[in-house]
Amino acid sequence: MAISANLNIMMQAAEKAARSLLRDFGEIEQLQVSVKGPGDFVTAADKRSEEIIYKELSKARPSFGFLMEETGDVKGADGEHRFIIDPLDGTHNFMHGIPHWNISIGLERNNEVIAGVIYDPTRNEMFWAEKGYGAFMQKKRLRVSGRAEPTMVGSCMFYSSRAQNDWEEGTKDILKLQQLPLGVRQFGAFALDLAYVAAGRLDACFEKNGPKEWDIAAGSIIVKEAGGYISSLDPKQPNPVYSRSVLASNALVHQNMLKLVKSA
Repeated sequence: MAISANLNIMMQAAEKAARSLLRDFGEIEQLQVSVKGPGDFVTAADKRSEEIIYKELSKARPSFGFLMEETGDVKGADGEHRFIIDPLDGTHNFMHGIPHWNISIGLERNNEVIAGVIYDPTRNEMFWAEKGYGAFMQKKRLRVSGRAEPTMVGSCMFYSSRAQNDWEEGTKDILKLQQLPLGVRQFGAFALDLAYVAAGRLDACFEKNGPKEWDIAAGSIIVKEAGGYISSLDPKQPNPVYSRSVLASNALVHQNMLKLVKSA
């Protein structure tokens, strides 16, 4: 189980940013009782994390491009490789002192994600994968669940659908799905939902009208390398990384889940 140089620097960058975020997370409880609340503090923590990751990766790979949640698109001289970064996925959880958030870093080559890292600092769980080499959590090989009927499904609609009409549609979708024999859970950090599908903890996860490239990139390769499928729910954008509506699952439930989610 050899870790490539690219994956190694991605992991190191995530771990360094995590140390900063964990220090900030330790202050959140004190800020909950203030009138102003922790909003500005969390925004600053998010930006600090991104700056750390960018500094570490650009130092190691100065010719690579970047797509980051806070800074946006930074062109690279390389023209082929690009890091796609979410410095703090699960911001609302972080803001409320809920220990369910992560750092997500994907590496794209010629518009194809070839490596990904999702790091959950509060549990010290590092999910990672590289094209053709499998998916892992620490040193443990990951496999999607073998259930032919989905019993645990993740969704993040309420967290990502910011427009009022999107939120209302998301609510209707969740209510429809809850009528079905599914355990629908909204954990509030979609990258971790993808990692949990890869680990077999969830049978499937989906999000409609919400996720961005940095929410999906790393998780997409981790799911695929664990034997799962990830699909766009938007016929106008077949690449799930660039779709704002996606479904990931094990192979056995994928087609049925596509029908359920599209009809919801």
